[in-house]
This record gives sequence, structure tokens and C-alpha cells, in this order.
Amino acid sequence: MSEHINNLTTLCYIEKDDQYLMLHRVKKKQDVNRDKWIGVGGHFEAGESPEECLLREVREETGLALTGWQFRGIVTFTFRQPDADTAGWMKNGKLVKDDVVQADMEYMCLYTADEYQGTISDCEEGTLEWVPKDAIYQLPIWEGDKVFFHLLETRKDFFSLKLDYVGEELVRVVLDGQDIPGDVYKQDGIGKAVYR
Repeated sequence: MSEHINNLTTLCYIEKDDQYLMLHRVKKKQDVNRDKWIGVGGHFEAGESPEECLLREVREETGLALTGWQFRGIVTFTFRQPDADTAGWMKNGKLVKDDVVQADMEYMCLYTADEYQGTISDCEEGTLEWVPKDAIYQLPIWEGDKVFFHLLETRKDFFSLKLDYVGEELVRVVLDGQDIPGDVYKQDGIGKAVYR
């Protein structure tokens, strides 16, 4: 196995009959995504392009060979632990844009795919299951995933999304360089991302 690059990843939502192939992360004991439902993907290996990483990770996790996919966006994640010094994040009860160099960061290339060959195989990281798109929001998923699911549903153009977390709490959303204020982004009755 090649050396993987810790902060560069791909994630793909494979589509079929208005469903996404989702991975329920239940098999690995030490897993930041433990018990969450996510797409398939993983870390870049040294020298890989985003597409090479995408194709390798999808084959490793699902047994499928993608033949058609779309690069939908780049998602930047920052993570801080709840007990970490969050100075510069909150000021007078409001989120500010100060430097977040102390946060762990990940850059994720987000894809959708609707053409593939092969049959789904068992995955070492969890259970693979086709989930209707309208049922995704009831699953245990990251709050920020609700934001990019909304974008996948409503936008066809490429987007840049930044999601800042403290622990598992989403504290800031930036879309295409613009902050999405907390009073603009909300959850509807079933937890689906809604923009007013």
C-alpha cells in the first residue's frame, strides 16, 4: 500500500433509481465517522490525482468500477475539539473569520456517479446500502453533509464549501467564499437542509 495523504480525500455518492449508495460506518473501532452514514471514498495516495483516488477508493470499498462521474465540489473541513482553545472563532457571541491554523483540516473532492460496472461487494469499513435520497436526512449523518446534500439536489454547477466544526457541532458554513449566517441556514422538520 502506498503512503496516504492525511488531509486530501475524495467522497462519492453513487446514484441509482433516485437512491444513493451509502456506507454505514460500523466496522472500524477507531473511526471519526463511527455509526454515521456517508458516501464512499477515502484518502489520496502519494502521486494520485483526484480521479485516480476516486476510482481506486470506489473499487476498494464497493467492488464497482465507475464509468461515469461528475466532480461536483470541493469541501474544506476544519475540526477543533470542544475543549480546545477556540479564541478567534467566537467573539461577543458571534462567529468571526479569524485564523483557524490550529484546527485540523481536510480537503475533500466531492463527486456523484451514475454509471458503473460490476456488483457490490462487502466493505471492510461498514455496511453498504442503497438509500432513497429523501430518506438520507433521517439517517445519522454529519450536519455539514446536510448542507452539501442540499447543494447536490439544487445546483448543477461546481461549488466550494467550507464547514467548520467544534466537536460534532457545525459552527460555520461558507459557500463559494460567502458566509451563510446561522439565521439563513436552518433545519426543517425532518432535518433537511433548507435555505431561506
